[in-house]
Amino acid sequence: MASSADTLPDAVEKSHVQALAARGVLRRFRRGAVLIQEGDQGDMLYIVQTGRVRAFAADESGKEITLGLYGPGELIGEMSLDGGPRSASVETLEPSTCVVLTRQTMLAYIAEQPAFALEMIGRLIRRARAATDSTRSLALSDVYHRFSRLLDEFAGPPAADGSRMVAERITQQQIAHHLACSREMVSRLMKDLQAGGYIEMRDRRIVLKRALPARW
Repeated sequence: MASSADTLPDAVEKSHVQALAARGVLRRFRRGAVLIQEGDQGDMLYIVQTGRVRAFAADESGKEITLGLYGPGELIGEMSLDGGPRSASVETLEPSTCVVLTRQTMLAYIAEQPAFALEMIGRLIRRARAATDSTRSLALSDVYHRFSRLLDEFAGPPAADGSRMVAERITQQQIAHHLACSREMVSRLMKDLQAGGYIEMRDRRIVLKRALPARW
């Protein structure tokens, strides 16, 4: 059981996010809507209320890498607080609602609630660490090990038979974006693992039937 010291920071951060949401405008977005475009100058921030969004970067050829998936309660676009260009793009993965805030509104709130600035720093540090881990994985691990790690992170707790299900209906193309590889490579990995009895598909969800092999 988490102690009160463990849960208090999360509760305080949620209260600040809720207070910020009350100062913004609620908007609805269709699936695939681009909220933020990499390289643009923008002063809008978003608090996800329902649905999910994806942050990603792309090169000139259109090759993409997913930087993170975010759901309800997450603040998106805070990097715009320095007034610089957007460092990544953000799109909705499903119909979503978000509270839209201006940069000026966020800065005014921080001026009123200086403690929130420390929470923002903590949030940025966590995302920077996640980006560092992702970069390290891309640089030092092969595609299979990145794939294995991704499934392990996404899979839920073991069921009675020991299997673990990935709750999200994630496509091969979405996996490829996470791993910075081709969809064809993901397809090959999944076919081999299915043939070996390591994974199976149930209702378009990936199920880990047993621990994945150390090597492919």
